[in-house]
Amino acid sequence: MKWTDTLDIALALIDAHPDVDPQYIRFTDLHAWVMALPGFADDASKSNEKILEAIQMTWIDEQD
Repeated sequence: MKWTDTLDIALALIDAHPDVDPQYIRFTDLHAWVMALPGFADDASKSNEKILEAIQMTWIDEQD
């Protein structure tokens, strides 16, 4: 997975953190959790607020 794979990342985060409400997650935590996902292989510095927000919004949408 890369930073642009927002749906795949969101689905993996749902599985990895089922009890977390993504509306209240800090971007620093989100960044760390994405980096720790199995199969994630992208440069940490390629992430930014826009990408993290897109992942968060997709996570919220998919969790509903």
